[in-house]
Amino acid sequence: MQKDSRPPQYAVVMVTAASRTEAEMIAKALIEAHLAACVSLLPVHSIYTWQGEVQSEDEWQLLIKTDLSKFSDLESKVRELHSYEVPEIIALPIVAGSQSYLKWISENVKSEK
Repeated sequence: MQKDSRPPQYAVVMVTAASRTEAEMIAKALIEAHLAACVSLLPVHSIYTWQGEVQSEDEWQLLIKTDLSKFSDLESKVRELHSYEVPEIIALPIVAGSQSYLKWISENVKSEK
């Protein structure tokens, strides 16, 4: 089988979680499955509309550094573990970065299925 010759496309995937415990559980699962090289967790306060009502909640923001080729698998894993009916799972492309850091992402995110 021939390797894909396209260069990796890196991204930060953003996911919010209801608690630090849930955020850590999702982060560890993504790292252990080699779907992410690093996940940073930040406490955030979100204001949003849900089912026609304005909500205001403390949440945890996951900043997931990965290769976009793994987005589908990463999304599936997050959906499997997440408590929200409609979790935030959005990818922001990394348009530039330190070559040594991007190489490190590649080394820690499996490219094979």
